[in-house]
Amino acid sequence: MTAVTFDTLKFVEKLKSAGVPEEQAKAMSEAFRDASGEADLATKRDLKDTELRLESRIDKLDTRMGGELMLVKWMLGVIIAAEAMPWFVKLFT
Repeated sequence: MTAVTFDTLKFVEKLKSAGVPEEQAKAMSEAFRDASGEADLATKRDLKDTELRLESRIDKLDTRMGGELMLVKWMLGVIIAAEAMPWFVKLFT
């Protein structure tokens, strides 16, 4: 998942041109490369994969919730009808 591009040669040359001894510049370059190589960075592909997985899970959740909401609507309708039935019977008798 790491996608770090680090030009060690360019880094060393830049340090040498600034007056840093070559051995020290090489050591700094290796230390920086090792430190930055351990950091997990997400690539665009990683982010896209995560986005697709999340969209899929959200769609499944939306479908499930829609079904459960329909069940609640039907149950509420039955309860209202059952509660209103005595009132209608009284009204028409």
